[in-house]
Order: sequence, then C-alpha cells, then structure tokens
Amino acid sequence: MAKKSPSVHRTALLAGTAALLGLLTACGSGSGSGTASSPTTLPGTAAPATDGGTSAPATATDSATQSTGPSGEAATAKPSKTATSAAAAASGRCHTSELRASVGRNDPGAGQENFPIVLTNASSRTCTVRGFPGAAFVDASGKQLGPDPKRQSGSTPTTVTLAPGRSAWAGLTFSNPEVSGAHPATPAALLVTPPDERASLKVTWTGGQVPVSGNSSSVFLTVFSPGSGA
Repeated sequence: MAKKSPSVHRTALLAGTAALLGLLTACGSGSGSGTASSPTTLPGTAAPATDGGTSAPATATDSATQSTGPSGEAATAKPSKTATSAAAAASGRCHTSELRASVGRNDPGAGQENFPIVLTNASSRTCTVRGFPGAAFVDASGKQLGPDPKRQSGSTPTTVTLAPGRSAWAGLTFSNPEVSGAHPATPAALLVTPPDERASLKVTWTGGQVPVSGNSSSVFLTVFSPGSGA
C-alpha cells in the first residue's frame, strides 16, 4: 500500500483540529460569559421558578371591571344601571317591626273625608314600601267595624325608599256618613298593615264617625307615596 505524503497527513490533521475547535466553541456559546442562558417565558404562562422553586403567580385581569384606556392605562369600568338598581333592591322591604304608623290630619272636601296613613321608618337601615296598605277600623274590644277598605282604581304602585326616619303615606278616604246616609260608627283604633306584611300596627282613631254599612259605606285606599301627605 502506498504511504500518504507528509503534506496530506498534515492537511488531515489540521482539518480534524479545526473541527474539534468548532465543536468546543459551539458547546460553550450562549451568554458569552460561560453561564447558562435565562429561560424564556412564553406569553400567558407563569414566570420561571425562582427562590428555591417558588414560581411567581400569574395575574389575571377581570375584563368585566377593568379596561384599557387610550393612553394604555387600566381604567375601571363604571357600574351599570342594572347593578345600581340591584344594589338598591337589596335593601329589602320594610317589615312591620321596623315601622311606626300614624294618621295625619283630615283634608275634607265635597262631602269626602281624606286622611293620610303614614308609615315612618323607625329602624337603623334603609328599606322600601310598595303598593297598598291593609287597613281595618276596630272597636275597643278589637272587633272590626265595617267591611275591609277597597283599593282605589287607577292607583299605580311605585317603590318608595325610606332611609331611617323617613316616611311614606297612603290615602284613606270615605264619604261623610251625615252626607251619604250610611250607618256610622266611631272606631277606637285603625289597624294598619304594611305592604306584603302580616302583622299590623295599631293607631288610635280620633277622626270621628266612619261609615260601616248601608249605601256609600265603602272606604278606599291609595298606594304609598313619599312624604307624610301633609
């Protein structure tokens, strides 16, 4: 077998050395200082583990409450009207135990007697009343006088919000028995039941005679409105 010339042997040796140096250079490349390169964080993933393996938690932004303004800064969204209405409704209706009842001054006219039934919020919270009260005239023994009052047609219920100490009123009206000819009686008290409640409040009646039977003996009630009806 023919021997390779010294020049060919040298060329092969130099090529092998260059390949070895290139391989070592590739293995040592990275940050340029010989340290491992920093791990890459992809969008939407948690941060790399640090401090002994404790990973930094990912933070999510609630799109329902926060948005990005034109300047790129986060802007808090304003609560909707529906949310505001729901918050107001959450206060709940006024219960009988939270209210104080009274009967205001008569405002007579054209043979009619007109009294405001007033409910005042005696509690420390805000609550609501809506619709018609219940009412019944009773004698000293608690026996009801006359039929239940009727609801005035055409009255549209609205929700009345009562802060502590605030009042709402509903009208109680009937024809004067001396004018209508109805059979009269003088009640000892008026029982008032707040809307959607079962328990009643007892108010001493000082308004004189009321119709309890016969023609034009009906007593009518209206829905609650804000104020005392004065």
